[in-house]
Amino acid sequence: MPVAPPVSYPGVYIQEVPSDVRTIVPVDTATTAFVGRALRGPVNQATVINSWADYERIFGGLSLDSTLGYAVRSFFQNGGSKGVIVRLVHESTTNAAAAATTTVAPLTVAAVDPGSWGNSLAVRVDDVDPKVGPALAKRYNVPVTELFNLSVRDLVTNTAEYFPNVTVKDGPRRVDNVLANESHLIRIEGAIAAAATRPAASAAPAAGKNWWADPAAYLPVTTQGSDGDALAITDLQGSQANKTGIYALDHTNIFNLLCIPPYAGDGSDVDRSMLDEAAAYCTRKRALLLVDPPSTWTTKDKATDGPDAVLTPSENAALYFPRVKMPNPLRDNQLEEFVPSGTVAGIIARTDASRGVWKAPAGIEATLSGVNSLSIPLTDAENGELNPLGVNCLRTLPAAGHVVWGARTTVGDDRLASQWKYIPVRRTALFIEETLYRNTQWAVFEPNDEPLWAQLRLNLGVFMHDLFRQGAFQGSSPKDAYFVKCDATTTTQSDTDRGIVNVIVGFAPLKPAEFVVIYIQQIAGQLAA
Repeated sequence: MPVAPPVSYPGVYIQEVPSDVRTIVPVDTATTAFVGRALRGPVNQATVINSWADYERIFGGLSLDSTLGYAVRSFFQNGGSKGVIVRLVHESTTNAAAAATTTVAPLTVAAVDPGSWGNSLAVRVDDVDPKVGPALAKRYNVPVTELFNLSVRDLVTNTAEYFPNVTVKDGPRRVDNVLANESHLIRIEGAIAAAATRPAASAAPAAGKNWWADPAAYLPVTTQGSDGDALAITDLQGSQANKTGIYALDHTNIFNLLCIPPYAGDGSDVDRSMLDEAAAYCTRKRALLLVDPPSTWTTKDKATDGPDAVLTPSENAALYFPRVKMPNPLRDNQLEEFVPSGTVAGIIARTDASRGVWKAPAGIEATLSGVNSLSIPLTDAENGELNPLGVNCLRTLPAAGHVVWGARTTVGDDRLASQWKYIPVRRTALFIEETLYRNTQWAVFEPNDEPLWAQLRLNLGVFMHDLFRQGAFQGSSPKDAYFVKCDATTTTQSDTDRGIVNVIVGFAPLKPAEFVVIYIQQIAGQLAA
């Protein structure tokens, strides 16, 4: 009951009463995280991108030294719409990745991120306009002689930035603070000395040339940046406390799928211990790890070792086989083998958008876009050997083309009899769990009694009924498809005394029709009556 307003005179009193219905907003289902090496971009940070163009702009596009870019490109090519990129660099004492720097005395200007991409940066210093200089000096409370304009340009991409009226003196336009907040290309390295004076103006360009066409008119990089050595497993494992490596994903709001393309420079596979750690992390984050087949699986017989040969089987991981062949733009579009995780992630995102998370991301609609062929063609019989082991096969079928032809988790081996055997069942449960977790925070610290229980039953029931109407569950009626219980039978007095409210949500998941059996029977001719 709402609290009655204080009344002091005869009349009508109006009071707005909040509704018991709280809208439950479904979470994303196909935000895909990629972890690996890139040409440029922030390091050990989770950066959200919404297109391949975003990846090219922020992380530099494809690279012969990394398979990350190819996986991301294939993800968007196959229907992906939202990705989270974690760029890593090798932490080494001998050849660590380093940022390019240039001396703009008394300042040292450094590229915002490590990598050889910064070697094409150029910096220029100019005096402020003498007509507005005195007014600006008074406004910022610094001598007019200490104000200057700073320009930077990437001579390869032609990306340019301009920062007018900056100074080395403390104040609202101190150059290190301005660059830290506004620049996507450079930073001031180290602290600015209190007695520092502004840099000298750069030379004027030669007649008929602009600033960036005359090397004498700008300051080039003096210390070359480096991409460093290839990544090692320790770079990916990072530190959970410092949120580095895969744990940089703690910085992002949500991710549902995780791809770790081969990261070593020699093209070797992702270590088993790394995959085990990633699968455990996905379990905690309610996400699904997409596992690539080892490079040693060059025949069907080797794939019969099953997921257990690659990682410890987990209900939050799925393995796909074989690898795919796609043209490599950096090698004159010659066909090369690539891991399929990025391609499969795009198909999952496409399926979620068109059919829902409860639809298996497999079948003749799950076509592999941009794939010329598969590294190992599989027959029906060979597929029949691998599917019961929990190995999801990629197939080439007449008319349909290259498709995903399996939908099992790595605990999908028939001998394990796991309730999380199928990918859509597991992902539907993760979707419901994450949605309810995020949308029931309001109930914390509410009075733990029947009014709260009724609100929880109402709000969660509305959400589950909406999923039922969309066809997410088995059953012809709501009572056959799901239930929500929250009452004195789920929350005892002992629970209440300990501040606990128990809500039980059950659902009847849709399981994919892996085997369609059609019986054909002849009808004998009937004698006329």
